[in-house]
Amino acid sequence: MKLAQVQVRSILTRTSGFLTTVCSHSLQPYCGCALGKSLCGAGCYVRHNAYLTKGRSWGDFVEIRTNAAEAYIAQFDRERAWAQSKAGRFGIFLSSSTEPFQPIERKARVTQSLLEAMVDRPPDFLILQSHSHHVADYLDLYPQLSARTELRFHISIESDRDNLPGLPPSASSVQKRMGAARRLRDAGLRVIATVAPLLPIDQPEVFFRNLREVADAVVIDHFIGGDGSADGSRTHRTELPRAMAGVAPESVTLDYRDHIVRIARNYFPGAVGVHIDGFAGRFG
Repeated sequence: MKLAQVQVRSILTRTSGFLTTVCSHSLQPYCGCALGKSLCGAGCYVRHNAYLTKGRSWGDFVEIRTNAAEAYIAQFDRERAWAQSKAGRFGIFLSSSTEPFQPIERKARVTQSLLEAMVDRPPDFLILQSHSHHVADYLDLYPQLSARTELRFHISIESDRDNLPGLPPSASSVQKRMGAARRLRDAGLRVIATVAPLLPIDQPEVFFRNLREVADAVVIDHFIGGDGSADGSRTHRTELPRAMAGVAPESVTLDYRDHIVRIARNYFPGAVGVHIDGFAGRFG
């Protein structure tokens, strides 16, 4: 793993493509991700972003954006004004291209510094997306932030499995992520379980029954369409579909997604979002 400290001129990126109906901006406290060699990294769509990886192997590098909070403060007034004039609301997705709570965060505290800056300069809404149980590390800070902005947590729990044969194990176990979701929800915070990209689920009924105890809603997305290509061709270049098919051949089809959606709606009536609608908070 190659770590580097970098200074950035800007930290708020105006959204395009997939995220345009979700929020006005994305924000990445790090470039690269130490979870890239784990199970979630095998299905991570960012690994296909040549502009970001610059020929580097996903999971082999992390750039620490040491001045991220200062950059946010410097951009805040201009980007909020732009967002409110163009999109109606200034909304931030943190993060779409990295894990905000990856291991280096416990030392570098870049995400923490950004959240502290947002207490004073809050967006209209903030989505905190994470695949790590360490998302619950800042429970002392979240109530302050929630009082200033519409805050919701998207916690990736793609399956009830921590392993798929032939692929590395999860960096954060399903049990730990479920526990983090519970802690956040018990603190009065809004929690969305993002079952994305959907992996084979061993016991769907039990899985969604358990999710119902820790989350307010669920998002279900499949790598077909979800990886930015209509037919999932980007993901088909990886080992993930083969590993999925080895466990459940039907899991590599959209029919499987639709089957899982039907089960989820039994446990989350009116609170299941499919594909981009779920990330945007549109549930049915």
